[in-house]
Amino acid sequence: MNKVAVVTGGGSGIGAAVATALAENGWTVGLAGRRRTRLDEITAAHPELPLDPVTADVTDEESVRDLFKIITTRHGRVDLLFNNAGMSAPARDIDEISLEEWQAVVNVNLTGAFLCTREAFGIMRRQQPRGGRIINNGSLSAHTPRPRSIAYTATKHAIAGLTKSTALDGRPYDIACGQIDIGNAATDMTTQSVDGVLQADGSVRAEPRMRVADVARAVVYMASLPLDSNVATLTVMSTKMPYVGRG
Repeated sequence: MNKVAVVTGGGSGIGAAVATALAENGWTVGLAGRRRTRLDEITAAHPELPLDPVTADVTDEESVRDLFKIITTRHGRVDLLFNNAGMSAPARDIDEISLEEWQAVVNVNLTGAFLCTREAFGIMRRQQPRGGRIINNGSLSAHTPRPRSIAYTATKHAIAGLTKSTALDGRPYDIACGQIDIGNAATDMTTQSVDGVLQADGSVRAEPRMRVADVARAVVYMASLPLDSNVATLTVMSTKMPYVGRG
């Protein structure tokens, strides 16, 4: 049976790496993102892989519905959703954050993940063979915040609740749900780590980063399990980043 995945935020970084790694491992991948040009570039760079680019905005309910309708029309089913689309925000003290900035982060990181989960869940519970898997991209911020990151941290803590609720509610329908928490993958979002990142003690220190391909390998492993087995949470991070203990 053909295995069909949907990867959001697929136009760059972790999303692009995971999508290509899944395709290399036998998945047909709906490559979803807002920037069509970037999706087409990734697809053109891998003509041998079953990548299907679809423009979608995870914050828009109709756009999300259209994404999953397109994938099921073209490929018949959805076996895997990787909820990867996300955004950060400038480091600010809490009283300097506007409601607009707060809502922008919540809309992408949390509401977007919910909208995609809702569509995938409905498809997975009704398709034959029934079931599927949802993997949510959390963060080390789902456990421990960085200074001046309340919006990002709050949404990533919320993703942990979304993951657990989906895993529980998915049991009757053979839908597994897990979360991968990633620390300092070498993407555009972590370029500042090379020059220095604000630490909890007020210092600014450079932090090592890990290869994004290693993150992709971890997601492929989670996706490869039979539906009666599940990785509830998996943390993958640069070995020497200052997260465990006192750094």
